[in-house]
Amino acid sequence: MKVVTSQPFRVVYSLFNHQFLGYLIAPFVVQINSKGELTFSYQAVSAKTAKEFQKNTDETDLKIIKYADAIQPEYIVSKFYNKRIHPNEFFLKVYDKTKGDRNLQTLVEEFVDSRIGEILKLIQTHQKPFFVMGTDGNPTWKPIQIAPNPVSVLFHFVRNEKETHYFPTLLYEGKKLTFQFKDARILCNQRAWLLLENTLYHFKQNIDGNKLRPFLQKWYINVPRNVEENYFQKFVLPLIASFDVSAKGSGFEIISESFAPQAILRIGSVCRVAENNLFEAESETLEQEVDFLFELFFRYGSYVFPAENDHKPAFVNLEKHKDGYIFRKIFKNKIFEQNTFEFLKNKNLEIFKGRLFLPIEKALQWLEKNAENLPNEQIVLEQNFESGKKYFFGKSFISLKTTEKADWLDLKAIIRFGEYEVPFIKLRPYILGNIKEFPLPNGEIALIPDEWFSRYSDVFYLAQNENNEIRLEKYHLPILQEIAQNQEFELNIQEKLKNLLSQEIQDYPLPQGLKVTLRNYQKVGFNWLCILAENRLGGFLADDMGLGKTLQTLALLQSEKEKKATKPSLVIMPTSLLYNWEVEAKKFTPFLQITTYTGSQREQKLPFLHKFDVVFTSYGVVRMDIEALAKISFNYVILDESQAIKNPQSNISQAVSLLKAEKRLLLTGTPVENSLLDLWSQMNFANPHLLGDQSFFKKNFLRPIEKENDAKRLEKLQKIIRPFILRRTKEQVATELPPKMEHIAFCEMSAEQAKIYEETKSRHRNQILEQIEKFGVAKSQFIILKALTELRQIANHPQLVNTDFQGISGKMEDVCYKLQTLLAEGKKVLIFSQFVKHLAIFRRYLEENNIRYAYLDGATLNRQEQVNDFQQNPKTAVFLISLKAGGVGLNLTAAEYVFLLDPWWNPAVEAQAIDRAYRIGQTKNVIAYKFITHGSIEEKILLLQERKKTLSQNLINTEESIYKHFSAEDIDFLLG
Repeated sequence: MKVVTSQPFRVVYSLFNHQFLGYLIAPFVVQINSKGELTFSYQAVSAKTAKEFQKNTDETDLKIIKYADAIQPEYIVSKFYNKRIHPNEFFLKVYDKTKGDRNLQTLVEEFVDSRIGEILKLIQTHQKPFFVMGTDGNPTWKPIQIAPNPVSVLFHFVRNEKETHYFPTLLYEGKKLTFQFKDARILCNQRAWLLLENTLYHFKQNIDGNKLRPFLQKWYINVPRNVEENYFQKFVLPLIASFDVSAKGSGFEIISESFAPQAILRIGSVCRVAENNLFEAESETLEQEVDFLFELFFRYGSYVFPAENDHKPAFVNLEKHKDGYIFRKIFKNKIFEQNTFEFLKNKNLEIFKGRLFLPIEKALQWLEKNAENLPNEQIVLEQNFESGKKYFFGKSFISLKTTEKADWLDLKAIIRFGEYEVPFIKLRPYILGNIKEFPLPNGEIALIPDEWFSRYSDVFYLAQNENNEIRLEKYHLPILQEIAQNQEFELNIQEKLKNLLSQEIQDYPLPQGLKVTLRNYQKVGFNWLCILAENRLGGFLADDMGLGKTLQTLALLQSEKEKKATKPSLVIMPTSLLYNWEVEAKKFTPFLQITTYTGSQREQKLPFLHKFDVVFTSYGVVRMDIEALAKISFNYVILDESQAIKNPQSNISQAVSLLKAEKRLLLTGTPVENSLLDLWSQMNFANPHLLGDQSFFKKNFLRPIEKENDAKRLEKLQKIIRPFILRRTKEQVATELPPKMEHIAFCEMSAEQAKIYEETKSRHRNQILEQIEKFGVAKSQFIILKALTELRQIANHPQLVNTDFQGISGKMEDVCYKLQTLLAEGKKVLIFSQFVKHLAIFRRYLEENNIRYAYLDGATLNRQEQVNDFQQNPKTAVFLISLKAGGVGLNLTAAEYVFLLDPWWNPAVEAQAIDRAYRIGQTKNVIAYKFITHGSIEEKILLLQERKKTLSQNLINTEESIYKHFSAEDIDFLLG
């Protein structure tokens, strides 16, 4: 009988026994009569129905109901079985005594057990009504009392000449609690709960229910002499470590001891074989990479135990003496052990289950920084390397000095590894040969830090060795700037570096293979890139969106090719931009040998990347393949939309910093989005250490500028970065821009979107071609229109055809990314779409992100009010417009950017939309972006526009006339 929510009711919990899952708990609501008594009107409750009874449920009830749902048989089947099957069939199959899946049973039992434990804890803590369910299904058949205090357990071992008796004693409030032969029930194991004579007990110790279950129907367990040693080792020893144990009889003794603790951090090495290249000969020697193994132990007196970071109060050591056994119970100093774990964790060495593997470079960096402080924490450092090597863990640094000569600079330096001084020149063969291990006079091995390779490789590469001295030409001063942050550097090169890099930029010839004419500001950008390249310096091209950063970069890469660059250049970008770069490279620099390093088969390209001039890849691929890519030496590494590495702690920031390159370049229209730390992270990639390390930058620039508005610090920062950053806004170069500029932005579909698109295209293609063959194009226009429209909508966003779609649209992701960039720069944007449902999706996005917008479609009544709001209100930065409703008759000169979300069959209609911003009174240049989904019908529409260009310009004015001029070949092309 259902419970009436308008009448009094109560939430209760009922215990019942499932045939396979054991004891389960189910929540019910039970009607209460006028006397406040529970009635026989009740119904089960779940998370889905709990809202109906919310007036009498609290947060604890909702938690219990959620846990109870998770142990329902239907949920168990869905969670642990990936095929459709009735719950009864599942349990009969999995729990079959002879053919059952024991591993799966264990997983299910552990899952259910943990949920039952959580439910009982909540019931006990919050004193929730708890009952035993009757055989008729009555959930309140028999009430269960809940003991407020915990039960303690004492285990007894009595050893005689033949065997050992083992049994537990339970004590509740100081009195013995007899539970044997009383129909007691263990309700869960992981943390035992005992139901005895309608009272529910919990335990003071975290005891496993399986340790009590054998004694429900027996007084003790016999352990025969012939198995006792194995039994003591595997069972009794951990029992003594965790619980109170009483020992009686001969040959069974427990000795408790306490000692002052000491931690031991033992270090060894483990060699792992690097993955063999697909094209390597089998006979070649496999490269071995070394990890350091950190193991933590605790010493108590003469006993050393592995650090387990568990809750056991003691270590136990078993000793056999003649015919007896001694269990030495050494109590842990839990505070000391926990402090040791916390100390190491705070020092970025998080030991898990007593051990940790680290790459050798990171391990030695950690040791160099922390080894000398370990004794202060009672931590002893031990080396245990099977190879016999002993590594140097002390401090290492370089002292540099430059002496200016007539035409060159002599660079003198001393390397110090602890007490040993090494001439700088001796590192040359190691740095250039990428050899990391450097032997010290005492036989220890010093590992050359990775940053020395990146910081000094160019110095060694360019320098001449004259009488064991390093000689540099003066024009190599920018290279020295990379190491100028070293406080031991005696020559202040900041002024010299500024004089070198602030000279007027010379004019460089454009590469012959560039098939486009650069605007004046783009030529200036190309010259700037060339001077950076000539001096092997990193740069930051930060022009506004739409000003041609890609084109200027391609011109640079073509120039590098014509200068006989011997290494490939790597261009990294968001996945959505890969196709755009390919298109522009083929169009403007057709002689560049390019390849795209993406896809599941990309590893096969690795041995051949050096054969290409330019390699395009994505941030995601670099993050996944950094180990392989970091082994390749590139001419340029270029990051497009480089704000991707604005967070220096992110995985991608750390990954790209490992790439080897002679020169580095950043491209973005938004160099700083949130904080000056964005700038540091990116500039630190382009010119490592130009702005010091992160802590230095925060202390000397970020905090004084952002927190204290220190104008001098800001001016100093600008002087340092000025030679390395070039930014032109649209307003600054307006005189060189045409009134209108159009860009095609190719977008990649999400995986789920692409799957839906291909399924839809395949379904329609056969149907349409068959229709055309039977009735011709003219009589098939309706089905053609329906199919093509559906494909265009999916290319925009699958929600346009399926409102239940919960995935993402690649186009929407790209549009929103560009929109946020422009809004951050204070720009105004018109967004056109032919589909009102598409505008509705963006409308929701703008509202969810608190972006003020104007809106216009065919149903808008306050048309002029919307126009005025966009034109006059500086806070209204976006105007969503239906192409049919707003394609003509509007004057929207406040906008500088126009987004066309979907291509129109007739380009003239698109041009009319763009002209809403480019009207009389427009004082700014207008940049339009046409978003095209790669691999979709939209891309085919562009090609069809070109094929029917004359027809579009002269004849086609309506959608209907477009379809009348389609041929069967056109339809086949669009659906191909």
